[in-house]
Amino acid sequence: MRFTTASSPTRVPFAENRLLKAFAVAFVLIWAWTFIGTTDRANWITENVLTVLFVGGLALTHRRFRFSDLSYTLMFVYILLHVYGAMYTYAENPLGHWLQGLFGSARNHYDRIVHFSFGFLLAYPMRDYFKNHFQWPAWVCWVLPVEITMSFSAAYELIEWAVADVFFPAQGHAYLGTQGDIWDAQKDMALAFSGAVLAMVLWSTAKRVMRR
Repeated sequence: MRFTTASSPTRVPFAENRLLKAFAVAFVLIWAWTFIGTTDRANWITENVLTVLFVGGLALTHRRFRFSDLSYTLMFVYILLHVYGAMYTYAENPLGHWLQGLFGSARNHYDRIVHFSFGFLLAYPMRDYFKNHFQWPAWVCWVLPVEITMSFSAAYELIEWAVADVFFPAQGHAYLGTQGDIWDAQKDMALAFSGAVLAMVLWSTAKRVMRR
């Protein structure tokens, strides 16, 4: 089976795509494991609302549009980072604590890793969608993912505020995970934006190198 990218002319349907089937099985097992092992079930449910919407959206629209194997791989990695963060709450994530001790940081930076990954890992799938579904000009497909990443990051920070302060104030502190940083939202948006810019620069550079 050929590993497809955004530039591949054909896409393999789910019934014939062993890689995508493996991702689906692995996700369900890991997702169940995070639910069973979570230290804060209410926070897990709150964090995973977007997970359900994201994965459900991919499943419902698969017949109309199939992403490339590379795009599905990047999205798979991102969603695993998110559900692992939701398992412990982002501020108490063990991997973040390990990195905190390793680098002598004053805070758990796991949430910052995921925000950066939002831009770095999802910008390419967005390019894939714009290029192969809408068939927009190449420059639009390179620039628009960066702009959308910034917009989505800002929208997510507003959703976080609404969930934490209006709808579920009891879970607010754990859900936000600001860890006392008054500029947490701005830094999260900056990291997502930087991740998207870096991804587009790397992929465009790699494409030029492969052409040569």
